[in-house]
Amino acid sequence: MRFIDAANEDAAVARSRNYPWETPPPPIPEEKIAETVETDVVIIGGGISGLAASARLTQLGIKTIVLEKSRGLVAHGAHVASVGSEIQRENGVHIDKAQFARDWMRISGSRVNEDLLWLYVNRSEEAFQWLLDMGGDNVRPILFGGNYRGPDFTEYAGTHVVQNTENSKYRMFGALLVCEILDDVTVSGGGIILRETRAEQLEKRGGRVTSVIAACADGKYRRYTGTRGVVLATGDIGADRDMLEHFAPIGLIPKHNGYYPPGLNTGDGHKMGYWAGGAFEPAPWAVSLHLIAYAMYCFFFLHVNKQGDRYMNEDTWVQAKSIRTLMQPDGSWAFSVFDSKWYDEVALRAPISGGQFTDSLMAVYGRPWEEDGESVKKGIEHYLEKGLCVQADTIEELARKMDVPEKNLAASVNRYNMMFRQGRDDDYGKRPALLTSIDSPPYYALKWGPSLLNVFGGFLTDTKLRVLDKEHKPVPGLYATGMIAGGLYGVDYPLLFNGNSNGRCLTWGLLLAETISGGG
Repeated sequence: MRFIDAANEDAAVARSRNYPWETPPPPIPEEKIAETVETDVVIIGGGISGLAASARLTQLGIKTIVLEKSRGLVAHGAHVASVGSEIQRENGVHIDKAQFARDWMRISGSRVNEDLLWLYVNRSEEAFQWLLDMGGDNVRPILFGGNYRGPDFTEYAGTHVVQNTENSKYRMFGALLVCEILDDVTVSGGGIILRETRAEQLEKRGGRVTSVIAACADGKYRRYTGTRGVVLATGDIGADRDMLEHFAPIGLIPKHNGYYPPGLNTGDGHKMGYWAGGAFEPAPWAVSLHLIAYAMYCFFFLHVNKQGDRYMNEDTWVQAKSIRTLMQPDGSWAFSVFDSKWYDEVALRAPISGGQFTDSLMAVYGRPWEEDGESVKKGIEHYLEKGLCVQADTIEELARKMDVPEKNLAASVNRYNMMFRQGRDDDYGKRPALLTSIDSPPYYALKWGPSLLNVFGGFLTDTKLRVLDKEHKPVPGLYATGMIAGGLYGVDYPLLFNGNSNGRCLTWGLLLAETISGGG
C-alpha cells in the first residue's frame, strides 16, 4: 500500500468521497470585473496575521491592500504568548528554549516542522516587543498567571494580556486590541484595508499567482493585483463541515462552536490556495477545544458525565478535559460536583493546580488566587441564576436537578469521599493533594462542556512562508501566514501557554514581511 498524503492526490484514491471544495468554480467572467487595482502586496484576511504582515510591510515602504470579508476587526481571545519577554524576565520567568521545543514536539506527537517551530521559539519575543513598540504609551503588557501547574502538560508562564493605559487612543482589549494597533499602523502608513470584501478566486499568469478577484461591499467584483505577491491569511476551516470531515473530524463532535464572529471561518483561503496548486499538510489537523460552551469554570473537583459517573482524572489541562468529555455518551457537557467549602479549597490548591477554568481569565502572574477569587465567586453566583449551576442540600436532590440518575451520582460521590479519606485515588491516579471531600451542604453541580474554537492546519510552507506544491516546491507569488499556514501544530492545540496561536500569527506576519521585502 502506498502512502497517501494530503497533497492534491486523486480524490478517488485518497478517500471514498469527493468534496465540493476540491473542485474549483468556473472563472469569474471578465465583463463582471469592474476594475483592476494594483499594489505591491495583496493580503487576504484582516486578522492578526494579515494585519501584522500589512503593518510591517507598510513600515518598510511596501504598499499593501488588505481584503477582509468581515465588517470589523477579527480576533479571538485575550492572550498573546512569546518565548521570552521583558515582563517575563521582570517576574523571574526564564524559558529554556531547547526544553520548550522538546515539550512542544512531545505534546504535538512529533507532527511538527521543527524549522518552523524554531522560528517561533527564536522570533516570538521580537515580534511581541515590536507590537509593544507600535502601541507605545497607549498600551502595557500584563503577564498572565492562569497557567496550569500540574506535573504533566505543565504550562509555561509565557502568556501576556495587552491592555490600554489611561487615556489611551485605543478602545479595544486583548487580541482585538492587537488588531487595533496593527490596523492603525497600516492605515496611518498609507496601507489600505477594505472590509466587507470577500476574496473568491486567485489568478495565475505564467505559473505565478498574480491577483485575486473579490466581491466588494458595493456588490461589484474587482481584481486586486499584487506585483510582489499575494498572501493568504484567512484563518481556519471550522465553519465548513466538509473540510472538517476530511481534515479534522473530531471538530464535528462538539455541539457548540466558539469561533467569533460565528461562521466567518469557512476555509476560503484554503480552497483558493488549493485550486492554485498549494499542497496541504497531512490530516488529521489539530484542533483547539475550550471549555466555553456553558460555564467558564470547572476547577479540579469531581467530574461526572450525564449518567452521574466519574470518568477521568480531573487533574489535567483543558484540552484533555474536552476530549475525555466528548468521548462520553452524548458528551456535550459534564458537571463539576463540590460543596460549600469550594472557595477555600480552590484558594488553597490553586498554587499547585491552576490553569484556565480554575483561574480567572485575567489572573496576573504572581498574584494570589484570592485577589481574583471574588470575581470567580460572582461568576458561580451568576451561573446559579442562569441555571448553569444547581444547588441542593442533599446529593439525591442535586442529582434530580442535574437530571442524572440518583444512584449513580450518590455512588460516585461516596467513592470519591472514600478515596479522599484514604488519601489515594485508586481509580484514576489523581494527585492526593487535589482530592477533596464532598460532605458539607449545600452541594453544587456546575455544568461545563467543550466547544470547538479553532482548527490548526493548512498549507505546507517553507521557512519563508511560501506556499508549497505537492512536490514541496514554492507556488510562485503565493504566501500563507497565521492559521492557514501548516507545520506548527499536530494532534491537539499545545497549551504550553495560552495564546500561542496569536503569538504565532504576530510572529509570522513579521517574518513574512521580511521575506517579501527581501525579494523572497
